[in-house]
Amino acid sequence: MSLSVSDVVNVSVVLSPIAAATRNFGSLLILGSSAVIDTTERLRQYSSLDGVASDFGTTSQEYLAASLYFGQTPQPSLLYVGRWAQTATAAVLHGGVLTAPQQAIANFTAVTSGGLNITINGTAKNLTGINLSAQTNLNGVASAITTALAGSGTVTWNASLGRFDVVSATTGAASTITYATPPGSGTDLSSLLKLQTGQASAPVAGIAAETLLSAVSTLADKSVDWYGLYVAATSVADADVLAVAGFIEGTGNSRIYGVTTSNTQALDSTVTTDLASSLKALGYKRTFIQYSGSNPHAAASIFGRAFTVNFQGSNTTLTIKFKQEPGVAAENITTSQAAALRSKNCNVFALYQNGTAIVQEGVMVNGYFFDEVHGTDWLQNDVQTAVYNLLFTSATKIPQTDAGINRILATIESRLAQAVVNGLVAPGVWTADGFGALNPGDTLSKGFYVYAPPISTQSAADRQARKAPVIQAAIKLAGAVHSVNTIINVNR
Repeated sequence: MSLSVSDVVNVSVVLSPIAAATRNFGSLLILGSSAVIDTTERLRQYSSLDGVASDFGTTSQEYLAASLYFGQTPQPSLLYVGRWAQTATAAVLHGGVLTAPQQAIANFTAVTSGGLNITINGTAKNLTGINLSAQTNLNGVASAITTALAGSGTVTWNASLGRFDVVSATTGAASTITYATPPGSGTDLSSLLKLQTGQASAPVAGIAAETLLSAVSTLADKSVDWYGLYVAATSVADADVLAVAGFIEGTGNSRIYGVTTSNTQALDSTVTTDLASSLKALGYKRTFIQYSGSNPHAAASIFGRAFTVNFQGSNTTLTIKFKQEPGVAAENITTSQAAALRSKNCNVFALYQNGTAIVQEGVMVNGYFFDEVHGTDWLQNDVQTAVYNLLFTSATKIPQTDAGINRILATIESRLAQAVVNGLVAPGVWTADGFGALNPGDTLSKGFYVYAPPISTQSAADRQARKAPVIQAAIKLAGAVHSVNTIINVNR
C-alpha cells in the first residue's frame, strides 16, 4: 500500500457559511376572501398575472387588484395572494396531483362499480356502486361522486392544479373531513382520485369567520417575505382598516399598507370623519390611502410602480408623484377638491389641463413621502444584514478593538454608499443635532457620516458583555422635486 500524499502536502478546503439574504422590498401581499386558497395554505406566490388568472379567474377581486399591480411599466416581479376567512369556511380535502397518464379518462370510465369511504362532519360516508363508464371528462367524474355524497359535500376537478377537491357542505369550526379509504368492495376510487393518506394534502378543517386584523396577523406570522399589504375584498369596514393600519405600524417587521377609498367625502374639506381623515388623525407612517371614484383597487397600482425599484442598482429610486396608473381612470377634480385631498394626505390620480394625468402627492397618511419610508426600510435592513453577515461569515472573530470596530464601520459605510448610488441619499448640509465630529451646518460631502466612540471609553460591563460601542450614522436624503416656481423678468 502506497503512502498518503497528505503526509507531505496536506490541503484542507473550508467553505464559508452562506450569507443571510436581505429582505425583498418589492413584494406585495394581496389579501382576498375567495375560497381558492384554504386557511392552512394561506398564501401563494406569483410572478405574473397569468398565474393569478389561472387560479382565481378574471372576475375575482384578487385578480382585479393584481391586474393593476402587474399593469405597471416596468412590471414588478413578485406577488403573494393570501386568504382572509371573511366568512366561515368549509372543511376541504385536496387530492394529490394526478400526472398526465393518471388523468386519462379511460382510467375512470373503466369503473362500473366504484366506491370509497370518507368521514365528513363526523358522519361516515361509505360510497359504493358508483358507475363512471358514461363520463367524458374529469368534471363528470367529480359530479358523479358528488351525487353519491348525497348533499354532505361536493367533489370538484381542479384542472389548473390537476387534482380533485372534496369540500364539506357545512362551514365553521364544526366542519371537518378525513382522508378517504378504500371501500369494502368494488373498485377503489380513493386511490384513483388520490384522496388517501400519503397521496392527498392534510385535511383542512373549517373555521369561523375571522376579522381582517386576525387574518393579517396570521399571515404576518406565517411569512416575513411580503412587504406591502393590499386588501382586495368587496367590502371592508373602516374600523377594520384602522385596526390593520395600527398593526402594520407596530409589527416587528417593517411593512406598508395601501388602501383605496371611493367615498366622495374624501373630497370635502369640511368632513373630518371619512377614512382618509381618520387615518391622518392617527399619524401612521406605514399606511397610505388613495381616492378613486372609478376603481376600488387603484392603490394597488402605486404598489406596482414602487415595487419595481431595485435598490442595488444605480439611480433606481423614484418618487411616487408624477407616476401613471394604467387601468385606472384619472379623476377630473376641482382645485378645492385637490386641496381637500392634499390636506388629508390622501393620494389621487388626477387629470391636468394639459391632458396629462399624474399620481399626487405620493404620501403616507402622516405626510411622509412614500419613497422615503420605502427607501429607509430597505436601508435599515441592508445595513443590518451586512453587519450580521460580517460577524456570521468571518473566519475569525471581529476583535473588540478600535480596529475591529473600524471593520464594522467600513461595512456600514459600504451600504450607505450604495444608498448614494441608487439615489436615496445625497451630499447636503446637516441641520440636526450633531454627534462625534459632526456639527449642525456641516456639509455631508459623501451624503453620510458614521461614528463610533473609542473602545477605551466603553464601560467594563459592556466590554465584558462583548458589545460594540454605540454606532451612530447620519444620512442626508436626496429628496425629490415636486414643484417649481419660475419668475420670468421681461425687459423692453
